[in-house]
Amino acid sequence: MTFERIPVTGTASPDYRQRLATIWETESGILGWFSSVDHKEIGIRYIVTAFVFLVLGGIEALIMRAQLARPNETLLTPEQYDQLFSMHGMTMIFLYAMPILSGFSNYLWPLLLGARDMAFPRVNALSYWLYVAAGIFMYTGFAMGAGPNDGWFNYVPYANKEFNPGLNMDFYALGMIFLGISTTVGSINFVVTFLRLRAPGMSINRVPIMIWGTLTASAANILVVPSVSLAFFMLWLDRNFGTHFFDVAAGGQPLLWQHLFWIFAHPWVYAIVLPAMGMVSDALPVFCRRPLVGYTAVVLSTLATMTLGFGVWVHHMFATGLPTLALSFFSGVSIIIAIPSAVAVFAWTLTIWLGRPVITTAFLFFASMIVLFVIGGVSGFMTGSVPVDWQLTDTYFVVAHIHYVLIGINLFPVMGALYFWFPKFTGKMLGEKLGMASFWTMFIGFNVAFLPMHLTGLLGMPRRVYTYPAHMGWDTLNMITTIGAFVLAIGVLLTFVNVLVSLRQGRAAGANPWDAPTLEWSVPSPPPPYNFAVLPTVASRHPLWEQRLGEGHGTSSLEEGLILDHARETIGTTALDSEPDVILKMPFDSPAPFVLTLGISAVFAGLLIPSRLWPLTAVGCLVTVAAILIWLWPERGLGQTVQPPSEEPAS
Repeated sequence: MTFERIPVTGTASPDYRQRLATIWETESGILGWFSSVDHKEIGIRYIVTAFVFLVLGGIEALIMRAQLARPNETLLTPEQYDQLFSMHGMTMIFLYAMPILSGFSNYLWPLLLGARDMAFPRVNALSYWLYVAAGIFMYTGFAMGAGPNDGWFNYVPYANKEFNPGLNMDFYALGMIFLGISTTVGSINFVVTFLRLRAPGMSINRVPIMIWGTLTASAANILVVPSVSLAFFMLWLDRNFGTHFFDVAAGGQPLLWQHLFWIFAHPWVYAIVLPAMGMVSDALPVFCRRPLVGYTAVVLSTLATMTLGFGVWVHHMFATGLPTLALSFFSGVSIIIAIPSAVAVFAWTLTIWLGRPVITTAFLFFASMIVLFVIGGVSGFMTGSVPVDWQLTDTYFVVAHIHYVLIGINLFPVMGALYFWFPKFTGKMLGEKLGMASFWTMFIGFNVAFLPMHLTGLLGMPRRVYTYPAHMGWDTLNMITTIGAFVLAIGVLLTFVNVLVSLRQGRAAGANPWDAPTLEWSVPSPPPPYNFAVLPTVASRHPLWEQRLGEGHGTSSLEEGLILDHARETIGTTALDSEPDVILKMPFDSPAPFVLTLGISAVFAGLLIPSRLWPLTAVGCLVTVAAILIWLWPERGLGQTVQPPSEEPAS
């Protein structure tokens, strides 16, 4: 909502700060907890929830590794193993890897951009509640013994009713559509926030690279999530209403499933690593005491990686019998995509080389990610070659590759980000001794677990088998992998212990304990409810390092800026040059996103068995409509019922 009033420029008095705190603070109590739209609270909830799913996925992995530690092991039945590896993959990719990055981005984006919240705070809350509900939905099926059991990709015809008659695939198809709604609305929010809420002066060449990483991932999500949601919907129709999208006997095309799934899933791989790479690009230079080498090149490589990512989905289908010309084209793109990735690796390496690195736990997590990224990239280069892929497809070599890429470029940067931004989140420092112990345990455990998997794959062990005969040459390698997996888990556990101990006994952090250059470090730790008392004006890429770097045209203004305290307000700016052009009214807290999630949850639960639960779907629809009406009901505080009188311009 736009008000015709010229904003006042000034400094923040104590009374003004108190007034802002009153306006922006979330109400205490259970109702306030369910109604909060504060991006910081939502970000922390995302992070905590994603770590819960990481633990669940990790426990599933450890049970699988116990099963595979020795040949002919009978700890699990084949059906139990199928559900475990399927839920492990889905949990790690859909419920941990992307949401954990959304959590950091939700918390940090407005602080990095110099705004007071995301563009659509209620949509932000809705995205989180939908994510939680979708996770509970899928794990409810798993607890009922009806978890997905054909892998995280669940190929047809294995997923068809004929071969998979239980509710397993229905939980999967509906749960993924459910989760896709959360991803889509969250992604739209990030894109609009980037376009409209950057601080005055923060032109696109001054945006932190973490913003670029999340932005490209969000744009990709908006494009690809609908395709895979369509596939899930078609699968659900095939299974419950007798349609024949994937039924060969009736003229359907099973290969269509793979096309729709991978045109989503391969770009998704980059969506869950580019924000993490962005975090490394922004945080690693802080410990090197110098700006990142090649800012523009890294930004362009981020955009190029995501763009090329749309052209590699057939990379997963080389063994399906596609025409040679198609194989050649997609093999070429799969190999070329290594070039922009290499640009980022060179930039990080040169930044360390030319800087004066301070060795902390966060630095080690970020720097080790470069090593793991290179190893994962080399094995990815190999599987991008059609003849090599034909030999390695569906072996443990591919399992090793995907874990080096996803854990190496996601989990290690996330751990580094946790050590780096924990002081901003809580006002406390994480313990360095426990941190160092956690890092080295994780790094050693990770490589002990996954390096031997390359050999296991080269020796021909297929993936997704629940056991194997003795004397195949795989026994020792599998035992080593299992030991490494448990060591890795201990390393992760040490960081969780560190978090709990530091929350109670951690050293006070102060506003900027790392002497970092970006805007989030210009506010107290933890930040006040309104983020910035006066909205900053930015004149360079490193506002807090301007004195030592001498960059920018002029000086950033952090103590004097726009005064906005007529209810919840922030400034809207133009998309390219970030010139202020509107005062944006932000909504107050509301339970509508939570109630809307309850309604949508009832709709999806009712769709599980249409013949029995249609009434539940009907009730869910009514609750959904009611929640939308509450959400959209005109509010005076937003100027939607009465236009406030225009004010005199400030003198």
